[in-house]
Amino acid sequence: MKDTKNFIKFLGTGGARYVVSRQLRSSAGTWLNLKGKNILIDPGPGTLVHCYASRPKLDPANLDAIILTHRHLDHSSDLNVLIEAMTGGRLKKRGVLFIPSDAVNCDEPVVFKYLLEAVERVEILREGGQYSLGEVSFFTPVIHKHSVETYGLKFEAGDLDLSLIVDTAFFPELIEHYKSKIIILNVVLFKHPGGDNVEHLDLDNCKEIIRGIKPELALLTHFGLTMLKNKPWLLAEEISRETGVEVKAAGDGMMIKLDNYLKYKR
Repeated sequence: MKDTKNFIKFLGTGGARYVVSRQLRSSAGTWLNLKGKNILIDPGPGTLVHCYASRPKLDPANLDAIILTHRHLDHSSDLNVLIEAMTGGRLKKRGVLFIPSDAVNCDEPVVFKYLLEAVERVEILREGGQYSLGEVSFFTPVIHKHSVETYGLKFEAGDLDLSLIVDTAFFPELIEHYKSKIIILNVVLFKHPGGDNVEHLDLDNCKEIIRGIKPELALLTHFGLTMLKNKPWLLAEEISRETGVEVKAAGDGMMIKLDNYLKYKR
């Protein structure tokens, strides 16, 4: 994909245990290209296969970085094999791994030790952290309310800015922390079942965030079973009508060319 710059490629849009275990949608990660930097976010089950099955093909050997937002299996299972691919089978010491501390400094680390030594550097994510890859900067503004250490991402690259709000229970501060022209929302639930043990956003949370941020584009992804049953593409149209914001439900393999949104100035 040498001639295409500044894009998001959704290799997978499935979330939650049932959807992932049945592969009702792909659980592969999200490939982001900003200012020529290739960044893979949350390589869940099937990511390596979907990189090579992509049209045009996405070659993991061209990755500049891998970001893991949290250690859960649907976000991390292909992490080791993608590090191996990024480093050419460990023949080249290259690439940056951004990862929460509890994914490496624990009794059950998600990355093999010999692969940590293969990358150019490892950076530990933290609340309020700022990181850079050439002309691309990103931030982890706030720790999420989730069962493991979890961070959303806010990217800035010239005139482009976008935020990825990953798995979390809703809290109002999300709106202030992730104000961007483009937002990506992990919307696992159609309607929250209640209780404090389900730490994911539902559709109403999604609407509140979109109304609060007022982005130029909102992209919904990481769907659980109840979202799939209620047809997320129709729900996205409904939110667009209610909020006046362009909202799209991502599909497996969908590409969004970000240069189309450069005209918008915040």
